[in-house]
Amino acid sequence: MNSKNNSPIPRLNWGILSTGRIAGTFAKSVLESKTGRLAAVGSRSREKAQDFARHHHIPKAYGSYWALLADPEMEAVYIATPHPSHADWAIRAAQAGKHILCEKPLTMNATEARRVIKAARENRVFLLEAIAYRCHPQTAKLLELVRRKVIGELRLIQGTFLFNAPFDPQSRIFNKKLGGGGILDIGCYAVSMARLVAGAAQGKPFADPVEVKGVGHIGRSGVDEWAAALLKFKGDIVAEVSCGVRMERKTVLQLHGSKGFITLSSPWACGWKAGKTEIILHKNGQAQKLEVQSDQGLYVYEADAVAKAVRKRKLESPAMTWADSLGNARVLDLWLKALRRFPLKGTVQSW
Repeated sequence: MNSKNNSPIPRLNWGILSTGRIAGTFAKSVLESKTGRLAAVGSRSREKAQDFARHHHIPKAYGSYWALLADPEMEAVYIATPHPSHADWAIRAAQAGKHILCEKPLTMNATEARRVIKAARENRVFLLEAIAYRCHPQTAKLLELVRRKVIGELRLIQGTFLFNAPFDPQSRIFNKKLGGGGILDIGCYAVSMARLVAGAAQGKPFADPVEVKGVGHIGRSGVDEWAAALLKFKGDIVAEVSCGVRMERKTVLQLHGSKGFITLSSPWACGWKAGKTEIILHKNGQAQKLEVQSDQGLYVYEADAVAKAVRKRKLESPAMTWADSLGNARVLDLWLKALRRFPLKGTVQSW
């Protein structure tokens, strides 16, 4: 059951589209939050929806996404479907008057991102791309250090997100029709962080690169299995970002400046649960651990950010604005095109 409501604002009624792993993670986080209530889940299968609802104490289960969107009690929807259907269901949710938290990447490409943003604007609904680390206190502390120029002038950003998945051509990770590959799935994190940090160094919410170069490996199922990109920003700030779904390498973020550098060992998950995380500041030949305390889990912060913005009648979140998401999509397009792998266009699916 939901925890005791100590929030000064009414709880937000959430509907969840899809019943996969990340949908379950988000559902647990809403249960832990003080701002949200799990009201319904929708799936292509009524049986799967009912099983998910029982497991997460959700009162309503629908055998289609259409049925969930038609429920007048649903205020906000979390879209956790495969990448290619994000745009279609986000637009439909907006047309149904539902506020939207959509899993990353927001869409398959920048053209679709513009369509989704247009729908949110025209229907006056909140929209946020679910890149959860953007809502965590660790990220806020990192940006503070950059703005204060604790490591001097920012010169180089290095961000990696990698894991080693067993090859299965039918899995979401390796299936091209499902938007598989590392760039869209996890490269979006490293790109978004580089743009965020470069922006902070310039006193802006984010920065778009003036130059993008990408390389990588396309596997036998037609998706990028490992890749890297170089981004150049104004002020000669350079970023090296990399991602991979079939390799062993430590996931890390490092920011190098004229007077020192910063290391984050968990830049994307931020520790997952409540507790302490560390930012390591290297300066004058010494390493200093800066502890960041979080009183709730990563996705709880994300759910709360949506609820607070909706109750304030905001359409965007400062965690990641629409312009920020659109800029991220443009960079991912360029990275994919450098590998001669063009982003798929999402398809309408009658679920």
